[in-house]
Amino acid sequence: MKQSIKSSYKAFVTFLLLTLIQTIGWAQDSTTSKTSTTSHETTTTTTWYAEPWVWIVGGAVLLIILVALLRGSGSSKTDTSRTTIIKEKDY
Repeated sequence: MKQSIKSSYKAFVTFLLLTLIQTIGWAQDSTTSKTSTTSHETTTTTTWYAEPWVWIVGGAVLLIILVALLRGSGSSKTDTSRTTIIKEKDY
């Protein structure tokens, strides 16, 4: 019973985390670079989330978090050992 409650709790937390990440992504501006022109020079600025390495590192961190959440209770299982007692017959 406790196992199913823990797994449903972990699934809910994972769902909530992924929903939050999607909401943050949708809230960002769709423009990836800005260009400002003055009389002497042109400056181009690229936003940090337009870089591919940011998405790779973020995906790796998210994967590690998911693995930790889904496998967190695996080490707390107790192994029970069985002992077999053989009685000898008196002849």
